[in-house]
Amino acid sequence: MKVTPLDLRQQQFKTVMRGYDRGEVQAFLLSVSDDYENALRENDKLRQDVNRLDAVLAEHRGQERNLRNTLLTAQKHADDVKEHAQAEAGLIIREAEGQRDLLLQKAQGRLEDVQREIDALRHKRREVENDIESLVKTLNSTLEFIRDQDARSRDERVLLHRPRPQELPAPRSQELPAARPQELPAAAPAAPPQVFLPKADTGS
Repeated sequence: MKVTPLDLRQQQFKTVMRGYDRGEVQAFLLSVSDDYENALRENDKLRQDVNRLDAVLAEHRGQERNLRNTLLTAQKHADDVKEHAQAEAGLIIREAEGQRDLLLQKAQGRLEDVQREIDALRHKRREVENDIESLVKTLNSTLEFIRDQDARSRDERVLLHRPRPQELPAPRSQELPAARPQELPAAAPAAPPQVFLPKADTGS
């Protein structure tokens, strides 16, 4: 049987001899009914608070589930992005390595071509130096030959114009035209040595 505060206020007791004081009993019932009513109100308030807190807790749990799902989704998306980035980075690295190897091959080939060109130029320089040395020797020989020929020509002209000591002038009365000294033919100059000039380099 559920007793309400109103039941406590309206409760009536029989009177008997030597029983409790009716006024005290009524006052006690009124006090108890007031306390019981306050307790019921507090209980209702607490029940409402519990219901409100349950609703808040349910909402928080829902938010927690949503947050957990969001975190899982974000983690999965981050893993996908990381995996895609790693795959793309690997592809970029492989392409860069391929381009690096190709550039190295081209650079090595170009270096070999340049080295061959340098060797060819050095060979041509040695040939030109040899040709120049040969030309200088030939020119020196030709110059010495020309100087020798000039010296011989001067000596021959001096000998031709020198008077002979045994020839004396004849008396004027008996002066006869003196015979001209037999002119000696001038010695033909020897041919100078041939000069061979280096051929012009027509190659590139």
